[in-house]
Amino acid sequence: MTTRIYVPCDAAALSVGAEAVANAVHAEIVSRKLDLKLVRNGSRGLLWLEPLVEIETPKGRIGYGPVKASDIKGIFDAGLAAPHALNLGLVDEIPYLAKQQRLTFARCGITDPLSLEDYEAHGGLKGLRKALEMAPAAIVQAVTESGLRGRGGAGFPTGIKWKTVLQTESAQKYIVCNADEGDSGTFSDRMIMEGDPFVLIEGMAIAGLAVGATKGYVYIRSEYPHAFRQMSQAIEIAREKGLLGTEVLGSNRVFNMETRLGAGAYICGEETSLLESLEGKRGQIRPKPPLPAIAGLFAKPTVVNNLVSLASVPVILAEGAEYYKNFGMGRSRGTMPIQLAGNIKQGGLIERAFGLSLRELIYDFGGGTYSGRPVRASRSAVPWEPIGRTACSTYRSITRLSPPKAAWSGMAASSCSTIPWTWPNRRGSPSSSAPSNRAANALPAGSAPRAGRNRGQDHEGREGRAEYRPG
Repeated sequence: MTTRIYVPCDAAALSVGAEAVANAVHAEIVSRKLDLKLVRNGSRGLLWLEPLVEIETPKGRIGYGPVKASDIKGIFDAGLAAPHALNLGLVDEIPYLAKQQRLTFARCGITDPLSLEDYEAHGGLKGLRKALEMAPAAIVQAVTESGLRGRGGAGFPTGIKWKTVLQTESAQKYIVCNADEGDSGTFSDRMIMEGDPFVLIEGMAIAGLAVGATKGYVYIRSEYPHAFRQMSQAIEIAREKGLLGTEVLGSNRVFNMETRLGAGAYICGEETSLLESLEGKRGQIRPKPPLPAIAGLFAKPTVVNNLVSLASVPVILAEGAEYYKNFGMGRSRGTMPIQLAGNIKQGGLIERAFGLSLRELIYDFGGGTYSGRPVRASRSAVPWEPIGRTACSTYRSITRLSPPKAAWSGMAASSCSTIPWTWPNRRGSPSSSAPSNRAANALPAGSAPRAGRNRGQDHEGREGRAEYRPG
């Protein structure tokens, strides 16, 4: 039986040498003539351990990390899954993962992101198959009863938005995924698109069935070239395998979707600006009313949801609304991806039910501050709940303290740009050491279709990119 060895293709892992590690693994497999298969998976979210190499064993997957290309020969010499300085034991038993409640991110880092067969073998498509047997109103009712709210910041009930679109008469309706993840220190959208893109495709297809939409768009920020390529490939595979198209999974239902790349405007994270950009116009806020649910993309009824909201839908349909609703507290039901970045020892992604405290996040998961100093300040960027009651009301920045510059070499979160700040001494002034990654991540001109004109034009509409100044 062929044994699998996993090396992430996630942008965070690539930024710290995962490609060189994968090449070294491949070279060892070939030179030693081993019956091993190299699989490029997504990230598990343990970014301080990237590149995290995993080896399949009868007991589970054994992890090694953080691994350099120069470590690979020694790992093979010692014997796969044998004692080694970088051997972490069973990955699922690492406390950072073991204490999580992964629903939306259950397959991230587990499966081959571009294998629909692997996706289905790990529980994928159950929600869509159930949705195909349900009436549109019943799907909307299930999402409403689950308590799912928008995960982009506003927290608007997803079911109510879908119900509005369902009840609006129109020959054409749209599903738009807002993947313009532009806030500092956030990377959950990117992890889904690079590590489990089919869950988003399934969620958008379910949304289409629920409201009568036949077309979907994923609007991706321009700084995510890897996510754009991965998502685009996954959509093509889904279309070839019958998950998308004129006969969704062999039914008579129609749903298709495409990716669109933004042009770097932060304002296009706002839904109406995003719609303007999708239509090929300058990204700027539309007056309301009408709401996008009534007159959205091309003046047609449109569901505009955050990526995590749509990616949470499959588990709701697969396991039932009550199952999802049992997670969380108060009016905040389900789970939330929380990203730790900046001055933190163990940066990465955590998925837990609402109700986690800041102390648990920073110390139990994050291991405390990277600098070793006590936490003196915190900030919640999504005003769902008072910060003293719960920390899971936000997946934005958690701390406003900063590590020394050397700490950034170990932080692989690709969208960290302004989170870390430092107080050198009690009388010192704050400074930012966050590097800008826009230039490094920018796609070459003409390499992908971009959405309409956004930031980077002068008053006469001439094309150009504005200079990016971090901080």
